[in-house]
Amino acid sequence: MTRKERIYEIIFEADTREGKLFDVTLLIFILVSILLIIVDSLHLFTDTFNQILHVLEWIITLFFTVEYVLRIYCSPKPKKYIFSFYGIVDLISTLPLYMTFFFHTAAYLVIARSFRLIRVFRIFRLFGFISEGNVLLHSLKESRRKIFVFFLFVLILTISLGTLMYMIEGANHTPGFDNILNSIYWTIVTLTTVGYGDITPMTGAGRFLSALVMLLGYTIIAVPTGIVSATMMQKSGTRSKKCPHCEKNNDLDASYCKYCGQPVNVKTEESTS
Repeated sequence: MTRKERIYEIIFEADTREGKLFDVTLLIFILVSILLIIVDSLHLFTDTFNQILHVLEWIITLFFTVEYVLRIYCSPKPKKYIFSFYGIVDLISTLPLYMTFFFHTAAYLVIARSFRLIRVFRIFRLFGFISEGNVLLHSLKESRRKIFVFFLFVLILTISLGTLMYMIEGANHTPGFDNILNSIYWTIVTLTTVGYGDITPMTGAGRFLSALVMLLGYTIIAVPTGIVSATMMQKSGTRSKKCPHCEKNNDLDASYCKYCGQPVNVKTEESTS
């Protein structure tokens, strides 16, 4: 085994003892780096302690930098890795502290390293969670047009309600409703049931419209959830595993037929029911 193959086995594979140890160490470094950036943002410690935190952050960043370079070095298809999801996340996780030379607050982008915790599914073989995640992603992809149309409808509704509220409260010179953009902001905050209270209608008509927008918000929030849920139910209900003995449909994860008790063929086919 060449040196490159050995590095690849340790960094990309979690089946070996060294590979799992490396991945677990990587997860610990990610958690520590996130904790350090959170503690640093509190501004509760002395300058000496803050300098120690800064040194630790740079040590962890150098570790991630070397790891990223090694991934490119030992990858059979470096370009494919660089532009893959994991490759982009790995790159983003190394950049924040280097960006502080130009933007001081860029250090807090270290929090993006939390996306690297996704590898925990591969390390600890939680493939069932990955499968469920793929179902959710597929459902979102299938529902994207419906969700876009719904979003466009909500956008038009928000602009219309914001303009109407401006007509009501703006004429009464209510603070905060001095232009349509502020009124649209109020509509978004109220429609999403957040209700900061920084802008409040004062007239009777404005409060009546405000109540309608609040009730409308509860209705609107349920719509995209229903769209995705319906797609997931349709997806799970249209695929099944047919028993080769009695030819009845079973769940995809079934090992034995729930009707005749015989082993189920692993072949998956479209349900005829």
